[in-house]
Parts: sequence; structure tokens; C-alpha cells
Amino acid sequence: MAQIPLYDLAHARTGDKGNTINISLIAYRDEDYALLAEQVTPERVAAWFAHRHPTGVRRYLLPRLGAMNFVLDEVLDGGVNDSLNLDMHGKALSFHLLAMTIPGQG
Repeated sequence: MAQIPLYDLAHARTGDKGNTINISLIAYRDEDYALLAEQVTPERVAAWFAHRHPTGVRRYLLPRLGAMNFVLDEVLDGGVNDSLNLDMHGKALSFHLLAMTIPGQG
């Protein structure tokens, strides 16, 4: 089964507060939302971001918007003002999520 990168099916928006980031994943097409909701689980997102050591990953489904929002705790090296990393928040992490692949529908 072919693997599809999320950027083919959705776009993302991010926000951060302290050491927590939220990433919204928004389907381009309504018909792709069910596949995204089935495949892009909190467990898969936690595994995808394992190198950032999240202490928690929560997912909020927004089916009327064709979107979902993930909240990842403790992934910003102490927060934007405390981190020595260059942009390890915001867009950089949303692009990382969009690089995740899921099995395509056969």
C-alpha cells in the first residue's frame, strides 16, 4: 500500500504558549477528513515527535471544520524565550507533522 504524506491531504497551523504547542491539521477536501481522523492519532503523533520528548499529546476532532487540533506538552525546550534552538516551534513543527505519512486508500 502506498504511503501518502500529510501535506498532500492537509495543511497545518500552529501556535505556542510556554513549553506547549498546538498544531491544527486541516483537510483540503472534506472527503479526506475520515482517513486523517482514522490514521493521525495522538499515539502516532507522539511517536512522530518522539525526538522532542512530549510529555503528553491530546487530539481534538473538529469534524464540521474538517480539522483536528493536537496539543503537545513540553516540546519547546522550555518555551520560545528559553530555547536556544532556532525556530523549534511554530511553523517548523507544523512542517514536521505534514511530512508524516499514512497508508493510502486502496
